[in-house]
Amino acid sequence: MSVRQTDERLADAPALDAAPRAWWPLMVSLTGLLTTAALLLENRPDGSGDFEYPVTAEDVVELGHVAFRVSGLLGYVAALSMLVLAAVWHQRVGRRFPWSTGASVVTFSLVASASLMTLAYGWRGALGNYLPTGAEGDTYDTEGLYTYFVMNDFSPYIAGVPLLGAGFALAWMAFADGLVSRPLGAAAGLVTGLLLLAVAVTGVPGLPAAMSVAMVVAGVWLTLGRSRLAR
Repeated sequence: MSVRQTDERLADAPALDAAPRAWWPLMVSLTGLLTTAALLLENRPDGSGDFEYPVTAEDVVELGHVAFRVSGLLGYVAALSMLVLAAVWHQRVGRRFPWSTGASVVTFSLVASASLMTLAYGWRGALGNYLPTGAEGDTYDTEGLYTYFVMNDFSPYIAGVPLLGAGFALAWMAFADGLVSRPLGAAAGLVTGLLLLAVAVTGVPGLPAAMSVAMVVAGVWLTLGRSRLAR
């Protein structure tokens, strides 16, 4: 899709200053807030700076279960919010600009992230249920609980990987489609690219979880900035 073709398709659209402002992009910020809260609400044996590694199974069984139970439930709410956001994005952007590949990538990214979150926070909730102080604390032995903890150590963080696609898609929608303001598109592309580079350099797979924080900023920027899709 050339820039000229995009300009022709947007030629009949009202001027940005004359079009009423839409407030639905704040759902992006709300979903980002929910996702960030669910991610950070955890209980770790190595939470203090004076902890002596490695983390052992004996360390895990001493953890309280409440934080994992609450995080699991909040993660489910965040996943459902992500699905609702995907549907709203599809209705407000995807169907309005069906020729925009970037708009479709955002929709698919949100759905994929919601799917991974469902698994990740299901495991968190399960760990809260199976820890010794939980409702089913006599279900698994120490090694079984340690396995659950290791799964929880990274799974909620890698659930943010599909959101990298949404970040690059916003950059495309800014510079190729003309639907998003170029400063926002540049910021989205830069943050997303830096996170991917950081994964390559450090080997830490969970760094894309920071995209949930970027969603908070992006939602406000889409609402108050000069983006055609939010008018």
